[in-house]
Amino acid sequence: MCGRFALVSTPEKLAHHFNLKRKVTIEPRYNIAPSQPVVIIREETTGNKLSAVRWGLIPHWAKDEKIGNKLINARAETVQEKPSFRDAFKSRRCLIPATGFFEWKHHGRMKQPYFIKMKNGGLFAMAGVWESWRSPDGKVIESCSIITTEANGIVGKIHDRMPVIIPAQSYGLWLSSASNGQSFLEYLKPHSPFTMTSYPVSSMVNQVKNEGEVCIRKIDY
Repeated sequence: MCGRFALVSTPEKLAHHFNLKRKVTIEPRYNIAPSQPVVIIREETTGNKLSAVRWGLIPHWAKDEKIGNKLINARAETVQEKPSFRDAFKSRRCLIPATGFFEWKHHGRMKQPYFIKMKNGGLFAMAGVWESWRSPDGKVIESCSIITTEANGIVGKIHDRMPVIIPAQSYGLWLSSASNGQSFLEYLKPHSPFTMTSYPVSSMVNQVKNEGEVCIRKIDY
């Protein structure tokens, strides 16, 4: 699964990387956790748009928003079939910007957090799906899930799953509303390990309340 990630970028770099026409405002986030707001990129008639939604997908048919706490990830192997995700995969795909994500490796009774990122330290996009849900009292909540797949050689040393990472040249195709999702199955696979790296970080990241550069700083282990 993917349970934490970071997005540390300037608005200018984010806008350029994702071809956003409108001015964006973001703050660096070093320890993004489920149920918190995350930014996603989705297609609109006027071009790609940055939006803030809740991490943890609430299906449109749900009776209670709490179901989102269990749906932070969608497995690539079943995203087309599971009732919670199949409609969103067909027509509500999104990109979830990140500069790295965290996984924990078991060492006996201890779990050591690792930060995984691109070797060049740049932005990348995790594959996602989003949904809009209306509560019985009329409140509308938009939410998302990160699609995960089996781990590549880098992540596999730490955990058996990783986010699906969409190649930059395929952003437009992934977001396109002209497809029902069938043509995108080739992207639901592990990203090349040769462009990625990982290193241990402080256990401070274990606490959701902790933020700041210290969460992604390499430590000796």
